[in-house]
Parts: sequence; C-alpha cells; structure tokens
Amino acid sequence: MWALAKKEFNAFFQSSTGVLILCVYLGMNAAFLWLFDGPFNLLDSGYAQLDGLFMLSPWVFLFLLPAIAMRMLAEERRTGTLEWLLTKPLSEWDIVLGKWLAGMLLVFLAILPTVVYAISLYQLGNPVGNLDLGSTLGSYVGLFFLASVYLSISLFTSAITDNQIVAFVLGLLLCLFIYAGFDQLAALSVLKDQGLFIMRLGISEHYTSISRGVLDSRDLVYFIGTSLLFLGAARTALQSRNW
Repeated sequence: MWALAKKEFNAFFQSSTGVLILCVYLGMNAAFLWLFDGPFNLLDSGYAQLDGLFMLSPWVFLFLLPAIAMRMLAEERRTGTLEWLLTKPLSEWDIVLGKWLAGMLLVFLAILPTVVYAISLYQLGNPVGNLDLGSTLGSYVGLFFLASVYLSISLFTSAITDNQIVAFVLGLLLCLFIYAGFDQLAALSVLKDQGLFIMRLGISEHYTSISRGVLDSRDLVYFIGTSLLFLGAARTALQSRNW
C-alpha cells in the first residue's frame, strides 16, 4: 500500500499534474485573499483572521479534488492495469487507501504554504500576535478533514466508471451536495421540524463547528466516518467486477 501511495504521488509530478494543482490552489488563494477586493480579502476585513482562506478553500477544493481523483481508479479500469495491480500482494482496500494517501499528501503540500498567511497576519496584527491561534488551528484541521471527505467521494465516483470526465462531474456534484445541499434541504418549510438533523448530515455544519477551534468528537466522528464510508464504497465498486 505504501509503495503504491509513493508511486501515485510521484506520478502527480512526473505528469506536472501535482505542480498544476499546487499552482492553481495557491494562485487562486493569493489572488482572492490579497489582491482582489471582496469578502475574502484579508487586508480589507479589518481583523487579524484567516476566515477568507477557510471560506474560499472548500469551493476551490470542490473542483480540484475531483480533478485529482478522476483518473486514479477510472484510468486503471479503462486500461486494464487494475488486474495487473491485483496480481501484486495488494487487495482492493490497499489500492483505494494507497490512492487516498497519495491524494492527501498532495493536499497537505497545497495547504502547507498557506501557513505563511497566518504568520503574516500574526505580524500585521495590532498589537503583534493579535491572532486567534486556537480558531486558526481548528480551521486547518477542519479543512484537512473536509479535503479527506472530498477525496474519498471523488475516489468512489472514479471507481464506478472508466470515464474520467464522468468521474469528475459525478464527484463534483456529489461533493457539492454533501457540502451545501443538506443546508438547502433544511431550509425547506416542509422539513423545518427536521432541519437541525438534516443540517448535521452535511459537511458545512461540522466544518463550521470545528473551525471555531473546538475539536468536538461528534465532528471528528462525522469526518472520519464519512471518509471511511466512501472509501469502503470505492472498494466495493472495485470488487463488483468479480460479481
């Protein structure tokens, strides 16, 4: 599994995909957070906080992570290399986890440079150090967990088709629904009695909660459980070729 994760991670940079993903993520963040006027601009907010980054990143990841994962399993199915991988001492679970680990390492490399933003705001604050470190750390943890769920969903959609474009579109739509769709359902008048329960089924509620700097066990269980659910679904989809 670890060898597969290393191979997949190296493949990102051999094909320039990894560099492109990093450049798009960091470039969009830099533009919206520091250059463009608007609700995400850190300097215009008047407060030493990274809220703009954590509001923007879920929407950027909504496109980038399905793009990362769309070829991971769909391409293996299309070219027939999935069977070749299974001739190695690897199970379907090892393959899915190996791909997921490679994707999460790329996400970590994308998020890591944004620590410079936190250091900058720490120094620019009045007085120096006027930055809520607990909330900032919690937001980073929440963003990493959110990326894990997005990637797990995208791996699932990649596992059920051999067409990369279909995998990308399905992954994007499913991530969008789980992030924002439940909030829209909860707002419907016919579901107002179950509104709170429906909201808790979506990512947004838990992401907002963990971004306050308090690591609630219910939020951790939600993110870990949802990631495992879709990774398990991806494994089942790979196994289904033998049914």
